[in-house]
Amino acid sequence: MTDTIGGVFPVLPTIFDGSGGVDERGLANVVDFAIACGVDGVVFPGLASEYDLLTLDEREHLIALVGAQVAGRVRFVVGASSGSLVESTQLAAAGARAGAAAAMVMTPRHIGPEPALQGEFYAALGKGAGLPLMVQNAPAPMGLGLSSTQLRAIVVAADAIRWVKEENMPCGQRISALLADRPATLDGVFGGAGGRYITDELARGAIGTMPAAETPEIHVALMAAHRTGDHGKVCDLYEAVLPILMMQAVFRWRLTKEVLRRRGLIANAHTRAPGPEFDPGDHAELTRILARLEPYFGSVAGA
Repeated sequence: MTDTIGGVFPVLPTIFDGSGGVDERGLANVVDFAIACGVDGVVFPGLASEYDLLTLDEREHLIALVGAQVAGRVRFVVGASSGSLVESTQLAAAGARAGAAAAMVMTPRHIGPEPALQGEFYAALGKGAGLPLMVQNAPAPMGLGLSSTQLRAIVVAADAIRWVKEENMPCGQRISALLADRPATLDGVFGGAGGRYITDELARGAIGTMPAAETPEIHVALMAAHRTGDHGKVCDLYEAVLPILMMQAVFRWRLTKEVLRRRGLIANAHTRAPGPEFDPGDHAELTRILARLEPYFGSVAGA
């Protein structure tokens, strides 16, 4: 039986310099920062890492870098999503060499939503990956947005699948539906979507969350309160962090990196991915949000 995972697993961003090259020192700083905040594990590379804008060589190199920086201090889930079974297997194997505990792989769009075909993909991946698998059920257009019934059929078809990351709306209902008829091999379900629905996901039985990496200590505190049954504190922390989660929903990678830059962890907030840019009003709003969150940050800020 595979050792299970759970708790707070932020998806690490890929850090770039001003010219768009990879900033390895910046990425290592973010790994150390997340661990210092008390996370249960880290994920890399995922959607929040701009993985689809990294070359295969960059992905393999950075997987090794993250694994070496984590150095067994927390669990490491490697992102191995690809349009190719060969590439996903190669990336999962790179994660295994780097000390990863699991490989997270989005349902491949080119296969389509047919559970039997998806099941064949994950079964084949499980044989070659060297790691237990997590299915990332992302919404379209990134993923296929499969129903809970389709997802369950895929899990049943591939014994290597041990976890699901559910990111389709409404996330809570989908988690409830999957757990109500839980496959025997499924160890648990993680919430995603940046942590914007974390209270509902945890209340419905999610074993963890995979948010972005700008405020990991708040997610850690929220998870600790959930584990002790302090529902009032869970709500207080969620309401405190909600403004930045909403801003992150719009600006995605840019928001995460700008916060990490302001917190002294990286030198540049450059992204390769397209998307909305900050204007002066957005910068002012972020300044107000961060000022209100300052009491929650503690001594790890700027570490």
